[in-house]
Amino acid sequence: MSILEKIGLNLLHRFDPERAHSLSMQALRLGLAPLHGGAVTRSRLNTSMGGIALANPVGLAAGYDKNAQALGPMSKAGFGFLEVGAATPRPQVGNSKPRLFRLGEDYAVINKFGFNNIGIDEIVRRLAETPTPIPRGLNLGANKDSLDRASDFGHVLTKSAPHIDFATVNVSSPNTEKLRDFQGKAALADLLSRVDEANSKLAQPIPIFLKIAPDLTDTEIQDIADLALAANLAAIICTNTTLDRDGLISSNRNQEGGLSGQPLFEKSTRILAKMRIATHGKIDLVGVGGIGSAADAYAKIQAGACAIQLYSAMVFQGLSLVPKIAIGIDELLTKDGFDNLGQAIGRKSENWL
Repeated sequence: MSILEKIGLNLLHRFDPERAHSLSMQALRLGLAPLHGGAVTRSRLNTSMGGIALANPVGLAAGYDKNAQALGPMSKAGFGFLEVGAATPRPQVGNSKPRLFRLGEDYAVINKFGFNNIGIDEIVRRLAETPTPIPRGLNLGANKDSLDRASDFGHVLTKSAPHIDFATVNVSSPNTEKLRDFQGKAALADLLSRVDEANSKLAQPIPIFLKIAPDLTDTEIQDIADLALAANLAAIICTNTTLDRDGLISSNRNQEGGLSGQPLFEKSTRILAKMRIATHGKIDLVGVGGIGSAADAYAKIQAGACAIQLYSAMVFQGLSLVPKIAIGIDELLTKDGFDNLGQAIGRKSENWL
């Protein structure tokens, strides 16, 4: 981390977390944030995620750029791919403030945003106006007051599909009441069927991903795996935030919302490895949750991920973390004698069971 970036982070941390996030987005749009210059490119890092070719496996997790405001700058930060959103059919203000909390002692964040966004029409306009040199996806959401939430996912997909490379069905946010109910077997089967129907009507169908929670039982994991295989999903993102608060020491530890960051690492990686076994390695998995170093990212890959995503760690380590992790993965692959990333995927899944 450069001195300039360290100073910038220290200044941002003097503000309320949500205000600091807004300021970081403004800095990106104004060209004030230090950027790598493009995707990190090294031959060992080439990978495929849901049929999409990536220069490197490090992606931006959904939630950071909810409204597709910083597509251009973030595509130059070193990432191999981006995910924006979540987007809902109609604009949504989300839950009341304060709704974002830093847990500095735990290197963690708690949020209870509730799918706040400007709505799919405006997000699509921004996507259409801002092509990127790296793949990007959109996290699909539902309005909390919708009478038919399942149809909301298909609506957002239909609107956005011409401008994205993949879409993620998000049924795992803990901040929208009853959203996680869609992870039940019958409800999820119906939802995936309806999303597939909307996708099949597109002039050019796109890969559909599913994002799951870390707070799942083994039975629920197997049910989701079976449904994902039957629905021919392109990938599963493991995982969203957790409601678990075990072991936290920060004063904000009891705030409502989903916990992300370092304390989530083991829980989310264990779900990832179990999903790798449950799907028999037949569906690509994306590892997210608690990654703060190249070693963390590499552990996710060896647990079963073909790609990983970051968000919370950047709050504490800045954007320079992105190329640092990508280059670090390449060095770890070299150290272990692998010629490409694919050779490392799932090598240690059993260790997490």
